[in-house]
Amino acid sequence: MSDTSPARTEALVLDVWCELQCPDCLAALDDLRALRARYGDRLELRLRHFPLEKHKHSFAAAQAAEEALEQGNGWPYTEAVLARVAELDAAGEPLLVEIARELGLDAEEFDTALIDGRHILVVDADQAEGKAIGVTGTPTYVIGGERLDGGKSQEGLRARIEEIADRLLAERDGGAA
Repeated sequence: MSDTSPARTEALVLDVWCELQCPDCLAALDDLRALRARYGDRLELRLRHFPLEKHKHSFAAAQAAEEALEQGNGWPYTEAVLARVAELDAAGEPLLVEIARELGLDAEEFDTALIDGRHILVVDADQAEGKAIGVTGTPTYVIGGERLDGGKSQEGLRARIEEIADRLLAERDGGAA
């Protein structure tokens, strides 16, 4: 999922390989919010899908997140699904549609998108790219060509991301990039 609006083209990109049934991805939200607060429009957080086979609703959740993006509410929807990660295993796809309804999105369109599979190619492409660059678990971050694995531990990752972002932004802003 990417917000590629013209105003965002100059932003530094942080790809966040995420799985929407992953408790570690839920834990990572605080770091992502802190990064958004610190960098604002200078850092684009781009959700990349990496559904894991062990979570039976993760592929549908990734498709639903893409539908939310299409309806202009990608990150709020993603955060709402992650906030209910424990519920998703039992409730399945009806919960994904319910969350869309709660956020004021077109829930019927969500249901249709999950049935017709219109976002499958985007999710498959993200997963294939993730595998190609060595993503094995979630969350995994890629910034400035450096991959940081948060699936093992979130400890120190935000500081490492900030260090890389600060360096890349200084190089870009100083003309050294």
